[in-house]
Amino acid sequence: MGHASEQPRFLWFVRGFGLLLLLAVVGLFYVKWAPYYHKVFDAASSHTLGPSILSGRAASPPAPSFSSALDYAVSYFESIWKALVLALILAATVETTVPRDWLARVLGRESLRSSVLGGVLALPGMMCTCCTAPLVKGLRRSGVSVGGAVSYWLGNPTLNPAVLVFIVFTLGWRWAVLRLLLGIPLVFGAGLLAARLSPKAEVDPRRVQEIATPSATPGSLPVRWVRSLVRLAAGIIPEYVVIVMLLGAVRAFLFPAAGPELGNSILIVVGLAIAGTLFVIPTAGEIPIIQTMLSYGIGAGPAGALLMTLAPVSLPSIAMVWTSFPKKRVLALTAGLTALAGVVGGLLGMAFL
Repeated sequence: MGHASEQPRFLWFVRGFGLLLLLAVVGLFYVKWAPYYHKVFDAASSHTLGPSILSGRAASPPAPSFSSALDYAVSYFESIWKALVLALILAATVETTVPRDWLARVLGRESLRSSVLGGVLALPGMMCTCCTAPLVKGLRRSGVSVGGAVSYWLGNPTLNPAVLVFIVFTLGWRWAVLRLLLGIPLVFGAGLLAARLSPKAEVDPRRVQEIATPSATPGSLPVRWVRSLVRLAAGIIPEYVVIVMLLGAVRAFLFPAAGPELGNSILIVVGLAIAGTLFVIPTAGEIPIIQTMLSYGIGAGPAGALLMTLAPVSLPSIAMVWTSFPKKRVLALTAGLTALAGVVGGLLGMAFL
């Protein structure tokens, strides 16, 4: 009797993960892997990824205005919309096809294992922080621990293998080493500390209600999937667009005009570390920003701060996952550790680069 009841359960399990794997592989190949493969050769030959999304080829961003807000939002969403759509699709698929009890057993405990697995699973995604946010919401709703979700969230943009290769070809191998040496402790350390701050968030797999069960009618899955997709999109996109436009409008206040006068001042390093933590960019957007600023004579300190802070988190991505963690101080911790990594990156840049 028990064996007979487990067989439909196993088939549902296989179908759910099979669909998720298919969508992930096909989607990531189209949106990330294939474009980045070709982009690597372009970066290797030209040693650049194009103009800065922050200021173009100018030394400073445009003055605050509705036009500058709209221009930035349009440029930004043109770069990330495919990845955002894929992230929403994958998040809805996780919520509706993958058994929650399985996710709770594998990634639901606030432990070193969950944090490490979250960071490792992020590596193939290569998403920017905002495109990772819908998946983080889906994973948290499906029973993934705070530590595992934080490591996954930070790991996608911070340890993106393609971006590390781009950095080697555009900024140099020393900058890639700096990103890697500080990125690894940031990703996994933040996950572990977040888990420590959320001891009550651990999920008991026996008490997790499954989303998909063998008794569910075949027609109910598409309905649940569409509902999940609509709910995710409606919950994040409006505020996402507004915050991106606001940041685009005020970017001249966040980032001073690049020039030798910025030098390697510790105050500039701290200020840019905070600005980089708040600001939002597409995947690998930090590279043209840093290249443009270096061409106008800024020091390695400010460049190191931006290298470590522009990618991992942003104000929009924090807003998108605001309700996905049991304690708001987890998000404050994540942002604070990112800014701290920027300050350390700036100091190391001043000393060695």
